[in-house]
Amino acid sequence: MKKTRARPSAAKIEHLSLQQLAAFRYQLRRFLRFSEKAARSCGLTPQQHQLLLGIAGFTGRGWATITELAEFLQERHNAVVGLVQRAERRGLVQKDHSSSDHRFVRVCLLPKGEWILAKLSQLHQKEVQRFNQGMLSASDADEHANATSAEADTKSDREVRVHQQSKTRKRA
Repeated sequence: MKKTRARPSAAKIEHLSLQQLAAFRYQLRRFLRFSEKAARSCGLTPQQHQLLLGIAGFTGRGWATITELAEFLQERHNAVVGLVQRAERRGLVQKDHSSSDHRFVRVCLLPKGEWILAKLSQLHQKEVQRFNQGMLSASDADEHANATSAEADTKSDREVRVHQQSKTRKRA
């Protein structure tokens, strides 16, 4: 007879993974919804807000190239070129072409873009804390669920061993 060993079922593991993913996705969506509304309340599209954030913070230099912004925004190069052009027309950013290589373009914030980004960043501070707290709460719940599942699995292991021992005794 084949000996079976109790272990967490794939369904239990999948269920916990799905709960973790759902909790993360929920907190992320709440944060993104807040961010989208905050950007619109300041007269920007969410993409323009992300553009300003990428220019100011992605490289740590306070400016970025179109290629770097495309990576930050996870967009195609030509889509970012159009976004930068629209932001430039609104007086949010400025493009500086290299004198030696015109393909190299630095995108910098203008004072209006800096002011709006500072306002949005201030609005986002509490929401970032709330996001982190939500993720910690979800993590605590996951740890409790994992501990409960481990306890149940240990109990299940004992029950299987007792059952197998009783079957062995009956045969003897």
